[in-house]
Amino acid sequence: MSDIQPSEPVISKSDTQWRAELSPEEFRVLRQAGTERPFTGEYWDTTTQGVYACRACGQELFTSNEKFDAGCGWPSFFAPLAEDRVRYVRDVSMGMARVEVLCSACESHLGHVFEGEGFNTPTDQRYCMNSVSLTLKHTS
Repeated sequence: MSDIQPSEPVISKSDTQWRAELSPEEFRVLRQAGTERPFTGEYWDTTTQGVYACRACGQELFTSNEKFDAGCGWPSFFAPLAEDRVRYVRDVSMGMARVEVLCSACESHLGHVFEGEGFNTPTDQRYCMNSVSLTLKHTS
Protein backbone atom coordinates (compact mmCIF):
# COMPACT_ATOMS: atom_id res chain seq x y z
CA MET A 1 0.00 0.00 0.00
CA SER A 2 1.44 3.34 -0.99
CA ASP A 3 1.18 6.54 0.97
CA ILE A 4 -2.14 8.31 1.28
CA GLN A 5 -2.69 10.15 -1.96
CA PRO A 6 -4.53 13.33 -2.92
CA SER A 7 -7.61 12.62 -4.94
CA GLU A 8 -8.24 13.76 -8.49
CA PRO A 9 -10.92 11.53 -10.00
CA VAL A 10 -10.91 10.85 -13.73
CA ILE A 11 -14.72 10.56 -13.76
CA SER A 12 -16.48 13.49 -12.14
CA LYS A 13 -20.27 13.65 -11.83
CA SER A 14 -22.69 15.60 -9.69
CA ASP A 15 -24.65 13.94 -6.89
CA THR A 16 -27.74 14.30 -9.09
CA GLN A 17 -26.05 12.31 -11.87
CA TRP A 18 -24.83 9.63 -9.45
CA ARG A 19 -28.29 9.33 -7.87
CA ALA A 20 -29.81 8.77 -11.32
CA GLU A 21 -27.33 5.95 -12.06
CA LEU A 22 -27.09 4.18 -8.70
CA SER A 23 -29.65 2.56 -6.40
CA PRO A 24 -30.21 4.32 -3.05
CA GLU A 25 -28.02 1.73 -1.26
CA GLU A 26 -25.27 2.00 -3.89
CA PHE A 27 -25.34 5.79 -3.58
CA ARG A 28 -25.20 5.62 0.24
CA VAL A 29 -22.13 3.37 0.21
CA LEU A 30 -20.28 4.47 -2.93
CA ARG A 31 -20.85 8.23 -2.75
CA GLN A 32 -21.49 8.83 0.97
CA ALA A 33 -18.92 6.37 2.40
CA GLY A 34 -21.54 4.15 3.99
CA THR A 35 -21.04 0.52 4.99
CA GLU A 36 -23.29 -2.44 4.28
CA ARG A 37 -24.10 -4.79 7.13
CA PRO A 38 -21.66 -7.71 7.49
CA PHE A 39 -22.64 -11.13 6.08
CA THR A 40 -25.35 -9.58 3.88
CA GLY A 41 -23.53 -8.51 0.72
CA GLU A 42 -23.54 -10.42 -2.53
CA TYR A 43 -19.81 -11.27 -2.54
CA TRP A 44 -18.77 -11.74 1.09
CA ASP A 45 -18.51 -15.53 0.73
CA THR A 46 -18.36 -16.17 -3.01
CA THR A 47 -15.51 -18.21 -4.48
CA THR A 48 -16.43 -17.53 -8.11
CA GLN A 49 -13.43 -16.79 -10.32
CA GLY A 50 -13.34 -13.36 -11.88
CA VAL A 51 -12.45 -9.71 -11.68
CA TYR A 52 -14.14 -7.31 -9.27
CA ALA A 53 -14.87 -3.89 -10.77
CA CYS A 54 -16.15 -0.63 -9.32
CA ARG A 55 -19.95 -0.73 -9.47
CA ALA A 56 -20.08 3.01 -10.19
CA CYS A 57 -17.65 3.27 -13.12
CA GLY A 58 -16.57 -0.25 -14.10
CA GLN A 59 -12.84 0.12 -13.44
CA GLU A 60 -11.33 -3.28 -12.59
CA LEU A 61 -10.04 -3.26 -9.00
CA PHE A 62 -9.43 -6.76 -7.55
CA THR A 63 -9.30 -10.36 -8.76
CA SER A 64 -10.60 -13.52 -7.15
CA ASN A 65 -6.98 -14.72 -6.95
CA GLU A 66 -6.35 -12.16 -4.17
CA LYS A 67 -9.68 -12.75 -2.38
CA PHE A 68 -9.59 -14.65 0.91
CA ASP A 69 -11.94 -15.54 3.75
CA ALA A 70 -11.19 -13.15 6.59
CA GLY A 71 -14.31 -14.17 8.51
CA CYS A 72 -15.39 -10.53 8.79
CA GLY A 73 -18.55 -10.66 6.65
CA TRP A 74 -17.26 -8.49 3.80
CA PRO A 75 -15.30 -9.45 0.69
CA SER A 76 -11.61 -9.31 1.61
CA PHE A 77 -8.58 -9.11 -0.65
CA PHE A 78 -4.87 -9.03 0.17
CA ALA A 79 -4.00 -6.66 -2.71
CA PRO A 80 -5.63 -4.62 -5.46
CA LEU A 81 -5.27 -5.55 -9.13
CA ALA A 82 -2.77 -2.66 -9.40
CA GLU A 83 -1.90 0.16 -7.01
CA ASP A 84 -3.04 2.80 -9.50
CA ARG A 85 -6.60 1.39 -9.39
CA VAL A 86 -7.22 2.62 -5.84
CA ARG A 87 -6.59 5.73 -3.75
CA TYR A 88 -6.08 5.89 0.00
CA VAL A 89 -7.55 8.51 2.32
CA ARG A 90 -7.06 8.86 6.06
CA ASP A 91 -10.41 8.27 7.81
CA VAL A 92 -11.03 9.26 11.44
CA SER A 93 -14.83 9.21 11.22
CA MET A 94 -15.34 6.38 13.73
CA GLY A 95 -13.08 7.81 16.43
CA MET A 96 -10.07 5.81 15.23
CA ALA A 97 -7.55 6.20 12.42
CA ARG A 98 -8.32 3.99 9.43
CA VAL A 99 -7.38 4.03 5.75
CA GLU A 100 -10.31 4.40 3.39
CA VAL A 101 -10.01 2.84 -0.08
CA LEU A 102 -11.49 4.72 -3.06
CA CYS A 103 -11.73 3.86 -6.74
CA SER A 104 -9.06 5.97 -8.44
CA ALA A 105 -11.21 6.56 -11.53
CA CYS A 106 -14.40 7.91 -9.91
CA GLU A 107 -13.43 8.32 -6.25
CA SER A 108 -16.23 6.04 -5.04
CA HIS A 109 -15.93 4.57 -1.55
CA LEU A 110 -15.03 0.88 -1.62
CA GLY A 111 -14.15 0.10 2.00
CA HIS A 112 -11.02 0.19 4.16
CA VAL A 113 -7.62 -1.49 4.24
CA PHE A 114 -6.11 -2.89 7.43
CA GLU A 115 -2.55 -4.09 8.07
CA GLY A 116 -0.85 -6.32 10.58
CA GLU A 117 -3.82 -8.49 11.52
CA GLY A 118 -1.84 -11.71 11.11
CA PHE A 119 -3.64 -13.24 8.14
CA ASN A 120 -1.62 -15.83 6.26
CA THR A 121 -1.50 -13.81 3.04
CA PRO A 122 1.44 -12.48 1.02
CA THR A 123 0.88 -8.87 2.12
CA ASP A 124 -0.61 -9.12 5.64
CA GLN A 125 -3.19 -6.60 4.43
CA ARG A 126 -6.97 -6.92 4.36
CA TYR A 127 -8.82 -4.82 1.83
CA CYS A 128 -12.24 -5.02 3.46
CA MET A 129 -14.65 -4.00 0.68
CA ASN A 130 -18.40 -3.53 0.47
CA SER A 131 -20.09 -5.95 -1.93
CA VAL A 132 -22.40 -3.16 -3.09
CA SER A 133 -19.32 -1.23 -4.25
CA LEU A 134 -18.29 -4.05 -6.58
CA THR A 135 -19.46 -5.99 -9.62
CA LEU A 136 -18.00 -9.43 -10.32
CA LYS A 137 -17.06 -10.12 -13.93
CA HIS A 138 -16.85 -13.92 -14.28
CA THR A 139 -13.86 -15.56 -15.97
CA SER A 140 -13.53 -19.17 -17.08
